[in-house]
Amino acid sequence: MMTTTNHTCPYACTFLTTNGVRLHTIIAGPENGAPVVLLHGFPEFWYGWRHQIPVLAAHGCRVIVPDQRGYNLSDKPPRVADYNMDALSDDMLGLLDALGYERATLVGHDWGAAVAWWTALRTPERLHALVILNVPHPGVMRRYARRHLSQLRKSWYMFFFQIPRLPEWLIRMRGFAAGRRALLTTSRPGAFSQEDIARYVEAWQQPGALTAMINWYRALFRHPPQRLPHGPRVRVPTHILWGKRDAFLEHEMASLSRDLCDQGRLTFFDDATHWLQHEEPDAVNEAILDMVQAHKEA
Repeated sequence: MMTTTNHTCPYACTFLTTNGVRLHTIIAGPENGAPVVLLHGFPEFWYGWRHQIPVLAAHGCRVIVPDQRGYNLSDKPPRVADYNMDALSDDMLGLLDALGYERATLVGHDWGAAVAWWTALRTPERLHALVILNVPHPGVMRRYARRHLSQLRKSWYMFFFQIPRLPEWLIRMRGFAAGRRALLTTSRPGAFSQEDIARYVEAWQQPGALTAMINWYRALFRHPPQRLPHGPRVRVPTHILWGKRDAFLEHEMASLSRDLCDQGRLTFFDDATHWLQHEEPDAVNEAILDMVQAHKEA
């Protein structure tokens, strides 16, 4: 394990080897604190949890925030198959192993939430609790998209990303304007500053990052998740948080997802979008801390 600091990261930045890759990982908070892993989605990186890291750490949590494989400073395996759901979940389990944790509270947004769901379904014994932001249970997503053309329309970009090389070429040719626009036009005003956008563009420009990030979508189509060994029900205590103004995912899937959880809660935010942790940071922090505290008291 190597620990460094640099001008773009105010925390200890560690490179951890897990499941055959090195993940650039932020670690904050007391060493004996309850472990909480924060998983970002597309097109973010660890910085997407900037409103959560200091608050959780100040409340005594050991906060672990990786750049997931393919993103920012983490390794970027070359094959599409390297981004299948089992591999992404195994990255998180290996991260816990590398840090010596048997179990942790897992928090995910967007693709990070998909990894969190999958990890809870595959290996519930490794998790204390699950906090999900604006992504449905994987089984719900498949069924709902087949039956609702409105959701398929919102997912158009997933199909566009299946084209080899063209999406990357267009994004680069236009100076990453599509990424900037996606963040700014689908979020509440003020959720992302120009400085924030500059940080994202810097991460997207890392060698190999753009193709690696898009390969997550390609792997979903070409190497879809296999049957779960324990069935579709989530046995880990779960709190789903959902901004109803999500431009990408319909909120009706949130209730269907909660219904597949043995110990599930659901909180809607009427005025929030897909970028919930940026727009409602205090509420998200409180929900995470409540789940950590509930585990301590159990």
